Amino acid sequence: MFDLEVPQSLIDRAKAGELGAFERIYRRFERPVYTLAARVLNDTEAAREVLHDAMLKVFQRIGQYRNDAPFWAWLRQIVMNEALMRLRRTRRFEPETEVDLIADDAAPPWVRADALALERALGELPDVTRSVLWLYHVEGYSHPEIADMLGRTTSFSKSQVARGTARLRAMLDPDGADADSPPPDVRPRQVHPDDAQHARFAASSSESVSCLVESCPIQATAS
Repeated sequence: MFDLEVPQSLIDRAKAGELGAFERIYRRFERPVYTLAARVLNDTEAAREVLHDAMLKVFQRIGQYRNDAPFWAWLRQIVMNEALMRLRRTRRFEPETEVDLIADDAAPPWVRADALALERALGELPDVTRSVLWLYHVEGYSHPEIADMLGRTTSFSKSQVARGTARLRAMLDPDGADADSPPPDVRPRQVHPDDAQHARFAASSSESVSCLVESCPIQATAS
C-alpha cells in the first residue's frame, strides 16, 4: 500500500519554493501517480507522460492547495484530468447506442474473481470501456460526471459500464455469460448526480479491485 500521507511542514516548504521539498513530494507520489495513469490508459508510455505533466502542474500550482482536503485527493484530481485529456485526444470513441438495463441483485463479476484474472480481463477490454468502468466502480464518479469528463453523454457512460460489465462477466465466468450480449444481471449503480454523499472508491470493499488500485503489478500494454 502506498504511503499517501504528507507532513504539512513538507507542503509548506514546497509552497515556499524549496526544491528539495518538492523533490520529496515527487518521490513519494511517483509510483501511485504512475499506477493510476496506467490503470486509466493501459499504456505505460502514456502513463509516464501523464506522471511528468501532472507533477509539473503540481509544482506550478502547489500554492493553490488550500489544505481543505487530503493532498493526495488534490493531486489525484490533477492526474485524472491529465489522463482523461489524453484519452479524449488519442482514443476513438464507439458510436453511442442504447443498452437495455435490467436491474436485479446479482453481484458484480469481479467480486469473486482473483486479482490476476481480473487484471487480465481488464487488459482485454477496449480502452474507453475500461477507463469508464474504472472511473465508475473504483473512482466512484457518477455517470453525469464521467460524461462531462469525456465530453460525452450520460447514456454513453451507462452503455460503457453495461457493456464492460457484461464482457468482464463473460471473461471471468465464461460458463455463465454470453460475451456478445449483456446478460440480464448487468446493472450500473443508480447514483443521483447531486448526491453529496456519493463516495469515491466505491468498489473498495472488493479485495480484487482494491488490490488493483494500490498494490498489484502493472501489466499494461502500450497502445
